[in-house]
Amino acid sequence: MAGPRVVIIGAGVVGAALADEISARGWTDVTVVDQGPLPATGGSSSHAPGLVFQTNASKTMTELARYTVEKFCSLDVDGEPCFLQVGGLEVATTPERLAELHRRHGWITAWGIESRILTPDECVERHPLVDRDKVLGGLLVPTDGLAKAVLAVEAQIRRATERGVRFLARHEVLDVTRADGEVTGVLTDQGEIPADIVVCCAGIWGPRIARMAGMNLPLTPLAHQLAWTGPVPALAGQTEEAVRPILRHQDADLYYRDRFDGIGIGYYGHRPMPVSADDILSVDEADEMPSVLEFTEDDFEPAWTETQSLLPATREAKVEEGINGLFSFTTDGNPLLGQSPDVKGFWVAEAVWVTHSAGVGRAMAEWLVDGYCSSFDLHECDVNRFEPHQLSPEYVLARDCQNFVEVYDILHPLQPSGDPRPIRTSPFHARQQELGAFFLEANGWERPQWYEANAGLVEGRSIPTPNDWAARYWSPIVGAEAQVTRETVAMYDMTALKRLEVSGPGAGAFLERLCTGKVAKSVGSVTYTLLLDHDGGLRSDITVARLARDVFQVGANGNLDLDWFTRHLPADGTVQVRDITPGTCCIGLWGPLARTVLQPLTDEDFSNDGLKYFRAKRAHIGSVPVTAMRLSYVGELGWELYTTADLGRKLWDTLWRAAQPLGGVIAGRGAFNSLRLEKGYRSFGTDMTYEHDPYEAGVGFAVKLDKDDFIGKAALERRKADVRRKLTCLTIDDPRSVVLGKEPVYDGDRAVGYVTSAAYGYTIGKGIAYAWLPTELATPGTTVHIGYFDQRVEAVVAEEPLFDPAMSRLRG
Repeated sequence: MAGPRVVIIGAGVVGAALADEISARGWTDVTVVDQGPLPATGGSSSHAPGLVFQTNASKTMTELARYTVEKFCSLDVDGEPCFLQVGGLEVATTPERLAELHRRHGWITAWGIESRILTPDECVERHPLVDRDKVLGGLLVPTDGLAKAVLAVEAQIRRATERGVRFLARHEVLDVTRADGEVTGVLTDQGEIPADIVVCCAGIWGPRIARMAGMNLPLTPLAHQLAWTGPVPALAGQTEEAVRPILRHQDADLYYRDRFDGIGIGYYGHRPMPVSADDILSVDEADEMPSVLEFTEDDFEPAWTETQSLLPATREAKVEEGINGLFSFTTDGNPLLGQSPDVKGFWVAEAVWVTHSAGVGRAMAEWLVDGYCSSFDLHECDVNRFEPHQLSPEYVLARDCQNFVEVYDILHPLQPSGDPRPIRTSPFHARQQELGAFFLEANGWERPQWYEANAGLVEGRSIPTPNDWAARYWSPIVGAEAQVTRETVAMYDMTALKRLEVSGPGAGAFLERLCTGKVAKSVGSVTYTLLLDHDGGLRSDITVARLARDVFQVGANGNLDLDWFTRHLPADGTVQVRDITPGTCCIGLWGPLARTVLQPLTDEDFSNDGLKYFRAKRAHIGSVPVTAMRLSYVGELGWELYTTADLGRKLWDTLWRAAQPLGGVIAGRGAFNSLRLEKGYRSFGTDMTYEHDPYEAGVGFAVKLDKDDFIGKAALERRKADVRRKLTCLTIDDPRSVVLGKEPVYDGDRAVGYVTSAAYGYTIGKGIAYAWLPTELATPGTTVHIGYFDQRVEAVVAEEPLFDPAMSRLRG
């Protein structure tokens, strides 16, 4: 046996995949326990219909699915294949859905998987049961297909067993034992199994198992209807299980699959039917299996009516059996992967469907064995990504049910979230409402996108209207706010950005170890720097301000930064990290007249000599104590002004009274995004993620290889000499061709990359898109084309930054 003692809870399609992948990497002191029999344990894997559609707006989710397809295609049990690669077909019955299929075609193309748009006749050729008069077109992904989940479980169990992994069926987990904040084992009804690492792959039982380790898992099991017809006369004589592509009719929340001469029908159009993990029956109590609930025929009636319309041949058949099968849903639709923030050695791999199971198995194995995942960018899947309010039972239930309802909906990238809302409001919220703010949500915060009070500023300005899709959740006021910021001065609510305080006698050395830049400089210094993983990949980009000898304020990107810092704290207690976001607020005061607004309000010197670029100091603005940092994400003179939440409104009112006579405005996130792209500033999580390194992403200037060792330094030195792709600035001349992100980029007919962030530049008068491209195409002047729905938009690689390359406005 090799490696630490590992216990995997759950022998479904995820647990089996993890056991296979981790044992293949040399860890074989592994025990897998499940309360049910093997290989059909009674969880979601045992009844899953097996449809694997790889198309997803998330690059990570597509890549997890692609690996699952590749692996399952290589698996069999005694010659019986674990995957039937019949292809996947999505059909459109409305113009809106047809446009959406073109968008989805863009995603899958951007992520490097073959697909194509079909005409109605081609749809019928691929799936002859479809009514030609109902469909307007389709999206075909030839490598999609049907996973035979139970067989895949058995195949992976066999492989892992050959390497020494133990599988224990009929072992019910009663507790996860712990000592001194670390797991020590798993207690089952047949005794305790010692462990150094416990991985919860319990699926719909996940919240219950996680709670045994003191962890709150934001997952809800929801019932989803799956029915099977009897023989369909048109399919008489079909001896193969599946010959037609799996089919999705998302306009009606339906999907279909072959089963010899019958058809399986899945339906998401019914009411959400959540179930508490504590109420799921045991294996012995359930009539069929714990994850299968009684079929509610009334809920299925609309599905059957629509099925007979889309597939007329089913009118000669009947629904002979059906279930309400339990599946796991999360608040953002992504899996829950990673280690507990409180109990060392307790990991979860939850809310994973069959589609992504083998990919998740590989990702988790790499993470556990190597300390990081090299094959997939997991920042969207890390279980520690959530803010505290996102773990509340009310929030989890509401958003999980919403995700069920919207699973097949056409969702705009900026589409606001539903209830519960509002949750977090800045001290400026009432003032923003008075000014007619149009709010979107950011980490639970109500954040203005623009202000109707500025509508009068639009008159007389050249603000082009984008195409219909880009014009959703947009207003010409966005352009006016952006232009006025460059002309006079604007106030931005920056409260939603996460702020951490790092303090203690070891704080400076601690941050030096984690950061790529030199941050433990003089009091008042502010440093833009990076956090790297051990493989040299980007974990985050942050600002670090030294406010006192042993006190630093970090401008972070989210809860994963807090989690990263917390995991690396020294054991001697010399460093403390706390989230100060809820008790503080921030106003960005930026523009050519920012100093004219601010200086009369304070006795402190805010001249260029008094507070240089990327310096900070404490001051009073009127009667409000603030921490002022001279930096700007919009590329203009100004400051981020921080104060406590109780004084936020007073700060707002003080600045606003001074700005108004100078023609200043309150501006929203729409203008902010346009301005930051003109300046070439990156957004972590959108423009760059864990899969990228600083030199590819264009932030290599934040790396100081001459400093003492920092996490990722050795790997980065190796990666520096082998940059094959670059985050590249593109400009678009056509003002209506504003893209929104995730579109494929073509060199001729060859897809070569994808868009990250995009907006219209209201100062430069062009559309802007940042995109990942091969280095040979990232040369200024190169022409490429962006796939936007069914169009190709010409774009040109540009020198960056597009605005104020000499930095004169920031440093003036």
